Amino acid sequence: MKRLSKNAIFNSGELSQNLTKKSVRGGLITISSQACKLILSTASTIILARLLTPNDFGLIAMAIVVITFADMFKDAGLAMATVQKDEINHDQISTLFWINVLLSCFLALCILGASPLIAGFYKQPELKTVTAVLSISFFISGLMIQHQALLRRHLKFGALAITQIASQIFTLVVTVILALSGFRYWSLVGGAITNALVGTSMTLFFCPWVPRFIKKGTDARDMLMFGGHLTGFNFINYFARNLDNILIGKFWGPQSLGLYSKAYSLLMLPLQQINSPISAVAIPTLSRLQKEPERYRRYYLGALSLITFITFPFVMFMIVMSGDIIHIVLGEQWIKASPIFSALGLAAILQPVSNTTGWLFISQNRAKHMFQWGLIGGSLTIVSIIIGLLWGAIGVAVSYALSGIFIRTPLLFWIVGRQGPIKTSDLYRILLFPGLIALCVALVLMPLCSFTEQFNTGIRIIIALVLTSIIMLLYIISFSNGRSLINIIKNVINYLLP
Repeated sequence: MKRLSKNAIFNSGELSQNLTKKSVRGGLITISSQACKLILSTASTIILARLLTPNDFGLIAMAIVVITFADMFKDAGLAMATVQKDEINHDQISTLFWINVLLSCFLALCILGASPLIAGFYKQPELKTVTAVLSISFFISGLMIQHQALLRRHLKFGALAITQIASQIFTLVVTVILALSGFRYWSLVGGAITNALVGTSMTLFFCPWVPRFIKKGTDARDMLMFGGHLTGFNFINYFARNLDNILIGKFWGPQSLGLYSKAYSLLMLPLQQINSPISAVAIPTLSRLQKEPERYRRYYLGALSLITFITFPFVMFMIVMSGDIIHIVLGEQWIKASPIFSALGLAAILQPVSNTTGWLFISQNRAKHMFQWGLIGGSLTIVSIIIGLLWGAIGVAVSYALSGIFIRTPLLFWIVGRQGPIKTSDLYRILLFPGLIALCVALVLMPLCSFTEQFNTGIRIIIALVLTSIIMLLYIISFSNGRSLINIIKNVINYLLP
């Protein structure tokens, strides 16, 4: 895999050349890498769920809440500003690099100083040392923020994929070795530090850019404003999304938090393998299409059609077969996570679609609108979590899902569709047929659970997966909307051919 040429780093002219072909090939590379990462993540989940206890995972989840909270300020939205802006120069990105580094240092020290408070809040003495050690990985990863952004800007997804896969492999190996050696939750800490070291080293290798010292008059003010609004959204969104972990850990203990967090991560794992790679390619591509609204519209709606066609029916498959999936992936000791998994699945159906609205806000330079939506959506999420907390982890999951389906998502669609080439009606139109497919999957698989009770768990899952695939295939054959997906796939193949 070639490194990014030093001469091309700030040459914006070549970015729009063969943009569609670069985007498609970049998407293929990223999706392929996500398949590898999914295999590694699944293997890691299966292995570590048997080597470590729910209490170990719950303890680390308490510390990770704080680490990931601080992480959004380390980036400060400046990586996406680098990707989104039409023209950039050496001095601008150097300014952003040093801001990221200084923020990383400051926040790492804050985490270190706050470790006794975190341990006291959760009444878990072990968290003091755990959180302090994790702050090291936080600082290390801050060194590669702008280098990663430059790789994404130039659609160097091969280099990013190799970096991510190598980091994951080293992380898994180190974590398993430490777990087998009896280090319990410390094995997860060692894995986090390994991931940061490997990821940063490889990113700096593939992007051989050396920043200059900060200069005045670099004209980076617009990028800082963009990053500020994006950070504001991420702050509100993070707090709203992680308040469930904080409150469940505080009021229901590490056991309940371990079950809840593992159910959530297992559910989101396959969805992230689909949405994350497409998002990584879509944002820089849509940013280059800002001045071509019709091409912008076709690109976004085509990508959204593929995402919903894949995710809707398979999320419904996971909801209906939750007990079997938990049993075979995590083991018998995690079976109490099954109802939580099913409830969160209702929210996860619309999650990939909601995530794509971020493409629109960012690529259209609407970070301010994104921040405003964060204030509204975050407030609604917080209210739903507090209401559901009365009934424990399962209550939080159900309340969060229902508020997402009936309140937050319709409001988000209305806000994002007020401006730009994509209208609110476009979003609902795309959801119609995938929603009907998901309903058919539920109607077919629910009776299946009763008729196949005597079968092995693995056999039941295979049968359900085959039936889900058949329903999707029938949709493609029977409806014009389904056949249009074939044309999208054909176009993708044509762009991949030499």
